[in-house]
Amino acid sequence: MSEVKSIAVIGAGTMGSGITMTAAISGLEAWQIDVSQDQLDRARGYHQKNLARNVAKERMTQEQADQAAARIHYVTSMSEAASADWAVEAATENVELKKRIFADMVSAFGPEVVLASNTSSISITEIASSVGDAADRVIGMHFFNPVPVMKLVEVINGLATSKETTARTMALAESMGKTPIAANDRAGFVSNRVLMPMINEAFHAWMEGVAEPEAIDGIMKLGCNFPMGPLRLADFIGLDVCHHIMMVLYDELGDQKYFPCPKLRQLVTAGRLGNKSGMGVYDYSAD
Repeated sequence: MSEVKSIAVIGAGTMGSGITMTAAISGLEAWQIDVSQDQLDRARGYHQKNLARNVAKERMTQEQADQAAARIHYVTSMSEAASADWAVEAATENVELKKRIFADMVSAFGPEVVLASNTSSISITEIASSVGDAADRVIGMHFFNPVPVMKLVEVINGLATSKETTARTMALAESMGKTPIAANDRAGFVSNRVLMPMINEAFHAWMEGVAEPEAIDGIMKLGCNFPMGPLRLADFIGLDVCHHIMMVLYDELGDQKYFPCPKLRQLVTAGRLGNKSGMGVYDYSAD
């Protein structure tokens, strides 16, 4: 297996920015790609802020932070990153959008480049249907938020994913300081197949008057040793994202237990999406 020395990350949102920074800190040349220059500017600001924090907390020296920053290139098209050894898509959880991006990826990057998706719930096999004979190079590489902190990478094989692609993905994740664990290509994989129904049930408990959000979260933290209660975690993830993943589970598995709680649906309809909108289960407007 050839050593991966450079990576292209398509999408400069929260996850894409985190993947890029993690790659750069681990020594990889990294291209941060997004069609929006504003989004690229936000990603650059995120990288500068977090590298400065790492220096302040003595996790790295100023020289190491400067070197990591110099390894990141901000571009608006895949063609500007065509020499990358690896490509990771980190766009919005929309299957048609991801399929369009992958069709462009297979044209933009060389025939040896692995085409990975950071999807948290969408079928890798379906995404791979957009790349024809290159389907053996498509794999799920699900990082967790915040990427620089969380150790897990959930690695998901599609129906056509080759053993070589899987082995290379495991090796790359380890070189980035992560712990890769394999899961099969089923709706929600392992993480969200287990986590999202728990979050959904917490909304049902709230809606049915079992307890208020603070009590639900407090009981789960103190009684189950969770670092964050399920409703607070839902705000952190984004209520719209939780709703979307529940719909993926419901549509693919066909079981009513996966249908989003009406309380969750109501908050999303009202635009109360959690931390990112200033209001979700909890009020963040003062932050």
